[in-house]
Amino acid sequence: MVSVAGWQKDFCFHINGDNLNQWTEQTGFYGIPFYLQYLAHWPEYFIVAEAPGGELMGYSKYNTTSAFLVMGKAEGSVAREEWHGHVTALSVAPEFRRLGLAAKLMELLEEISERKGGFFVDLFVRVSNQVAVNMYKQLGYSVYRTVIEYYSASNGEPDEDAYDMRKALSRDTEKKSIIPLPHPVRPEDIE
Repeated sequence: MVSVAGWQKDFCFHINGDNLNQWTEQTGFYGIPFYLQYLAHWPEYFIVAEAPGGELMGYSKYNTTSAFLVMGKAEGSVAREEWHGHVTALSVAPEFRRLGLAAKLMELLEEISERKGGFFVDLFVRVSNQVAVNMYKQLGYSVYRTVIEYYSASNGEPDEDAYDMRKALSRDTEKKSIIPLPHPVRPEDIE
């Protein structure tokens, strides 16, 4: 049985500098200060799953441990009905995928966003990551807009577009937050 726990500052030292996989942007790109900032500002949005033995299922280049993590924050304007939860990272180790763990972690983040009075939850995902896009759609998310060249490329490849996917929460009774934009935007146009 997997247990879910809040992130603790000591967990930062278990994060390996390399990405868990090609789709998880945040695990290798940011250092310990980034994680500590999230922990200080949004501790309730930083959730990990632990193995049955209680060990942290942290990041490892060599797969000696397994990773389940959802990390997010609350942001936006209440007055403009844009207060929302944001998924910064969701990561599940390959050997533990297709067990419903990502769905459970997303559900927990959505519940936190509901309690905080959010209108919606959003996330960004690479357009080419159809496995993740389909998973989010199954969880009730829809594409709100396309963000042109959101992800910086490496190895001389072109930058990649992202989908800004959203799921309306109960506070958005008219579901205004998920009405798709008719045109793509650039990263600098995102608030």
